[in-house]
Amino acid sequence: MDLLTKLLTADTPPPFALLRREGAEHIEVFTGDVTTADRLADIPLPPGQPGPRTLALVPYRQITERGFACVDDGAPLECLAIATTAEVPLAAALAALPQAPVAARDGGFDISDEEYADTVGAVLRDEIGRGEGANFVIHRTYTARVDHPLRAALAAFRRLLLHERGAYWTFVVHTGTRTLVGATPERHVSVEDGLVMMNPISGTFRHPDGPADRDALLRFLADPKEIDELYMVLDEELKMMATVAEHGGQVVGPYLKEMAHLTHTEYLLAGRGSRDVREVLRETMFAPTVTGSPIENAFRVIARHEGRGRRYYAGVLALLGNDEAGRQTLDAPILIRTAELTPDGRLRVPVGATLVRHSTAAGEVAETHIKAAGVLAALGLRPAAAPRQSSESGVRLADDPDVRAALIDRNARLARFWLDERRGTDTVDGAPRVLIVDAEDTFTGMLAHQMRSLGLVVTRRPWTEHGSVGEFDLVVAGPGPGDPTVVDDPKMAAMRDLIAARLHSGAPLLAVCLGQQILAGLLGLRLHRRDAPYQGLQREIDLFGRTCRVGFYSTFTALADADLLATAYGPVEVARDPADGAVHALRGPRFAGVQFHPESVLSEDGLSVLTDLVTALTEVPAITLDR
Repeated sequence: MDLLTKLLTADTPPPFALLRREGAEHIEVFTGDVTTADRLADIPLPPGQPGPRTLALVPYRQITERGFACVDDGAPLECLAIATTAEVPLAAALAALPQAPVAARDGGFDISDEEYADTVGAVLRDEIGRGEGANFVIHRTYTARVDHPLRAALAAFRRLLLHERGAYWTFVVHTGTRTLVGATPERHVSVEDGLVMMNPISGTFRHPDGPADRDALLRFLADPKEIDELYMVLDEELKMMATVAEHGGQVVGPYLKEMAHLTHTEYLLAGRGSRDVREVLRETMFAPTVTGSPIENAFRVIARHEGRGRRYYAGVLALLGNDEAGRQTLDAPILIRTAELTPDGRLRVPVGATLVRHSTAAGEVAETHIKAAGVLAALGLRPAAAPRQSSESGVRLADDPDVRAALIDRNARLARFWLDERRGTDTVDGAPRVLIVDAEDTFTGMLAHQMRSLGLVVTRRPWTEHGSVGEFDLVVAGPGPGDPTVVDDPKMAAMRDLIAARLHSGAPLLAVCLGQQILAGLLGLRLHRRDAPYQGLQREIDLFGRTCRVGFYSTFTALADADLLATAYGPVEVARDPADGAVHALRGPRFAGVQFHPESVLSEDGLSVLTDLVTALTEVPAITLDR
């Protein structure tokens, strides 16, 4: 309490952070010196006493160290080297924090509702509609001026502690050059005792005037747009877990995330990993819930349509430390529902909406307003939420039997491979060697985990990396964004050359999604852009006489007029939609292709389909799993 009192009464306090983690009855107080780092690998994490050692403010522009597109605004990676820590009971902290109203003025969004709606329409038409990805997050920023910015941030922190609920972290961080205050609902990634956890949150039920209505919430839980939105970010974060956890992530949930003005749906992902926590941060920059998918192309789309930097929005706060056994720890919430204040009184509250094929411009405009509401209410720029209440039955909505049943039902048609706990599979001597060529969609990481579970020796390689493929028993031409009909696109040309060479050699080839489209084109089939994109769509299809439920992420497809085709590479059998001739899969002598993603969480039958394909192409029985 003495440390907190000194900070609150100092004319010019040193750098500090105050935070309350979800469910805690105290706030943590950190003080220390602030330095800047160029790369995530340079964040200091000295060995020594257990506990938190560094709090890093990771800006959005940090994605440049992965080579991804970004409007670089120069926001620094600041690191608070924690020298002093304390815990203060919540009640004592609330009594000490300033209670005076915040004096804010000149508030408004930097982009009007009409301009934002136009951008939403452009992304739906020009990006999702042309195969550039499944979903994208576009932001806008509420700006204002405040008097006494540090005092305003501390008063806002107090109001958030009192009135917001369901936050993963409620915090104020003051570095001297800036102050961040917010109540973020979402853990991005954490590491403790070797367990890596991620927390994809998506789907937004708005209740700006008070607690959620039960019947309206049940309608929200049954809304296909909201269901698909969560599934898509779940798939995207599973791709990340495929990189940082040895066996990928196990899916737990879904759950409700109830906050003052809105309610989200969420999953938890967990997996064992051994990487340095700074590597974990780097490999998971940044959450698809605030960027989009596929992740690399999402950064290009954001740069095209936003045209300005994001500063700390969509970045993370990262608390790094050590545990009692000397192992590294990490707790990194996403920087959303957060205000940034500068010493001269400028206030920024950035918010974004997830755009998917079902989106409407009006709905996404409304979503940005409601996402800003909690922080703006804490700053006195919006009315505070009504006090928390229970449902009419007196049961918390998250515990209501019908709500729980609606959540459980969401898993009924998902792939058990990702829902069940898995152990590693030992590779047997002489197991087939598989090369997966990544065309800028890290679904390939999930595909690699599934193939390893079948006993295969798997190597992943980006399309930009040239090398021999002759030593591999099977080559997989992987998925990726873009238009497969473009002749002069370097990626499309490289993938086309790879597939053509494999066809000419007669060596086994499997093509997935984009790879399938290019394969179909080389076989003489016509490629077609769908009127309605199949992005994050689960369908039941006839796959060579077998009914399968699988997940699609595509805008383009091949078309065929018959189930059996004569090609330069031999007869090809086609599984197609009887309504329009869209090709779901094809198979010929020593090659096969699928338009869907067998590795997706949406592919309930994906693992068994993949097992059959691998067995046929390698002529080696795959390991039999309990499916």
